[in-house]
Amino acid sequence: MQPALKATSDDTKPTEKRRPGAAVESVLNRGLNVRHIRFMALGSAIGTGLFYGSASAIQKAGPAVLIAYIIGGAAVFMVMRALGEMAVRHPVSGSFGQYASRYLGPLAGFVTGWTYVFEMAIVAIADVTAFSIYMGFWFPQVDRWIWILAIICFLAALNLLSVKVFGELEFWFSLIKVVAIIAMIVGGAAIIAFGFQAGGSTVAPGLGNLVEHGGIFPNGFEGLLASFAVVMFAFGGIETLGITAGEAADPKTVIPKAVNTVPVRVLLFYVLTLGVLMSLFPWTEIGTNGSPFVQIFSGLGIPAAPHILNAVVITAALSAINSDIFGAGRILFGLSNQGHAPAVFGKVSRHGVPWMTVVMMAGILLVGVVLNAVIPEDVFILIASIATFATVWVWVMILASHVAMKREIARNGLPASEFPSPWWPAASVLTIAFMALVIAVLGAFEDTRVALYVGAVWLGLLVLAYRVWVKGNGRRRAELVDETPTMPVVTTAVSAGS
Repeated sequence: MQPALKATSDDTKPTEKRRPGAAVESVLNRGLNVRHIRFMALGSAIGTGLFYGSASAIQKAGPAVLIAYIIGGAAVFMVMRALGEMAVRHPVSGSFGQYASRYLGPLAGFVTGWTYVFEMAIVAIADVTAFSIYMGFWFPQVDRWIWILAIICFLAALNLLSVKVFGELEFWFSLIKVVAIIAMIVGGAAIIAFGFQAGGSTVAPGLGNLVEHGGIFPNGFEGLLASFAVVMFAFGGIETLGITAGEAADPKTVIPKAVNTVPVRVLLFYVLTLGVLMSLFPWTEIGTNGSPFVQIFSGLGIPAAPHILNAVVITAALSAINSDIFGAGRILFGLSNQGHAPAVFGKVSRHGVPWMTVVMMAGILLVGVVLNAVIPEDVFILIASIATFATVWVWVMILASHVAMKREIARNGLPASEFPSPWWPAASVLTIAFMALVIAVLGAFEDTRVALYVGAVWLGLLVLAYRVWVKGNGRRRAELVDETPTMPVVTTAVSAGS
């Protein structure tokens, strides 16, 4: 009698099923451990969206921005739980691009993957320009393009070494950012508790500042809605955690732990930090007298406050660029596997790194050298809103893929997921509706409306490109190995005399 199931060891079990004639026959190394991914999870919430974008969100909504971050954070948590469930079930390198192809169809996978690459490319160009501006604070006599070129070469070289090097970089970058945020919260709390003079403030610090300048909703419900465009941009890039599943040493353990830290990150890095800020300064003053984070350190009597913050934001920029290169590269690797990108993007080095994707991202970043010289800085406000559209679109496709997967599990009687998304299906439906609201908000306000037009044109071009260039295996759904263990079948022996 043959066994119903053949067990495979963790060492030999494939991470992806290759179709006959697939573009590549190479796999990535699983070099990311619990420490790497845990700090990537912590650091992904800290970047330009917090250090500078938060001031814009506060000006739109006032103290109600705290509610916006809680609502947005809850929605992002549901996206990450949906992605986490799929990543544990199918820990593949292409992540949500391959999930969309598997459960929604190859066109959805093509559009999702390339939209994410587009998002990362835009954000990366903005990040390298931000890095050059930060370095100019210390070295104003050095041309900005020199810093851009130097950091591109440096990070590209490190990303070509191994995924473990990437993980180590993110660990230390994230550690610096987390320590800085905690220091800001503790410092701000000390100013409030002990009555220190907050630097630049014309009003005494205290919790009363949250309600004494127009109330919680000084700009009404419309202001709360308007802030969502900035708030959701701040969370952009968090989905990179799902991409690490293909290179995590133990994705079934580390991915759930990382995903479940999302609520803590939202409450600590955004709600608590901005709550302290708006207690120190009236919301109307935040962002008008320089960086509010510099004001916190100045209020504590630290003369080197601007230099401390500059070091932190440089670290944040380096971390963002590093993650942009990693995320876009791994999605391109997955697209190549599906026949949705040139086969060369699926080739890996002897260190298990898709080297051509790193080279391509470095090439895209070199465009930043040119843009930095010819495009005014205010254009990057537009770039942020375009990136928000791309981010929200990717999140909607993650949620839609998850819905299709859950339906298939129920329809075919497949094993239940090891890391199921909570409150199914109500929470998923509500989150999709919220994401649709965010896209509508982009179109409702003049300063972000053009992002909706750019996004619509981009999606149209992708559909056209798929129809024209994708052939053969690229028109088939991705075939992914389901690594969810099945329940053992227990049979009762029946005696001959019974």
